[in-house]
Order: sequence, then structure tokens, then C-alpha cells
Amino acid sequence: MTVEIRLPTVLRSHAGGQSTVEASGETVGEVLSHLTSTYPGLAGQVVTAEGSLHRFVNVYVNDDDIRYLDKLGTKVSDGDVITILPAVAGGAVAGGAVAGGAVAGGAVAGGAVAGGAVERPDGYFGGADDVPGAGG
Repeated sequence: MTVEIRLPTVLRSHAGGQSTVEASGETVGEVLSHLTSTYPGLAGQVVTAEGSLHRFVNVYVNDDDIRYLDKLGTKVSDGDVITILPAVAGGAVAGGAVAGGAVAGGAVAGGAVAGGAVERPDGYFGGADDVPGAGG
């Protein structure tokens, strides 16, 4: 099966600057294997040396997240569209406040983070459970 793969700007340099490429395979895993053999620079960016998807890379088949399907075993059909989106963490930090962006499991000055650590305005640095209103 031949599918279209949409690449985010950050990965395009590894595919000759192209925003979309084609690859073939019966499953997402096979398609990604074909993709990384055609564009070896993508291998370290999308999949690990063991062939599993990097933890902070999201892959969608026709807008369906493969984490909720059969992961790399998700079947594809001719004409399907695979979108690769690396997760973005952080954001611009100015004066101790996060301006835009989402944070997953990281540290943020003056903000609340799900599953991470936060620094309160009084300088205390601890888990989200220790900060009033920070979810725990």
C-alpha cells in the first residue's frame, strides 16, 4: 500500500525539504521502515534503533492517533495519510512565566504541570501535589 506521509517543518530537512513524501507498507511500522530506509536521517528522529516509535513522537493515520489503534501494527490502505508530529514541550519563558506552549512532565516556573514539578512564586520547588490548585 502506498501512503502519503506529512512531515512537520522540523523533520523536513531530513527528507530533502519536502513537506510530504510517499512510502509503502501494510502497517504503520512497515511504512515507517520504508520511510527511514529512503530517508535515513529520519531514523533517529522518528523511531529508535530497536524500531519502536520514539516516546515523544505522535503518529496519526487519517487523523486517528495510532496509540489508540494497533500502534505500529495499525493497518494502512492505499491513499491513507500518515501525519508525524513530534510533541512540543516547553515554550518561551519570560520573567518566570510560561508564555504559550504545552509542558508534559517538565518543570515550569510559576505554573502547574501535570505529572511534573513546579516552582511556586515563593521559590519552593516540588511536586504538583504540593502546590494548591496544581492538580494532585
